[in-house]
Amino acid sequence: MNTKARIETKSLMLMALFVALSFAGANIRIFGSIAFDSLPGFLAALMFGPVYGAIIGFLGHLLTALISGFPLSVPLHLVIALSMAITMLGFGGVYRALREKISMAGNLCITGIVGLALNAPFSLSLSIGALYLMAGREAAFGLLALLPFLVFAAVANIVLAMILFKSLERVWDKIR
Repeated sequence: MNTKARIETKSLMLMALFVALSFAGANIRIFGSIAFDSLPGFLAALMFGPVYGAIIGFLGHLLTALISGFPLSVPLHLVIALSMAITMLGFGGVYRALREKISMAGNLCITGIVGLALNAPFSLSLSIGALYLMAGREAAFGLLALLPFLVFAAVANIVLAMILFKSLERVWDKIR
């Protein structure tokens, strides 16, 4: 097997592992359908890059929604999954952009703030817009009640991902 095929196989295996971890995290719920499904996406965005994180974040959310019975409807959960992908792209992109420019602690702080902003208010605003189009104003603005829970879940997922990232840094260097 040539080197390129080995790298692609390894990448696919790692993505499958992280999607499986998202599935497991979907079963560790904080508030109803809000869970630890995004932790593997945040971790993958730090370790392997924003695109990997985006794919894992997208699939992880869909798994959580599936387990919960798509409580907000399939179309709305597709919008949320897309916003998760955008969150991971931004989160991983900021980390990569700052990696060589500032200290690791500063980078993780800024990256965490960006991840939080994208994961809670940005994602919620996309969901509100989609629900407004589907069900009207009252239903859409009812989602605002989720903001404190989304912020809490985002902080928990991001902080745990960063702790794992730093804790397993030497292991990941050998895998890559």
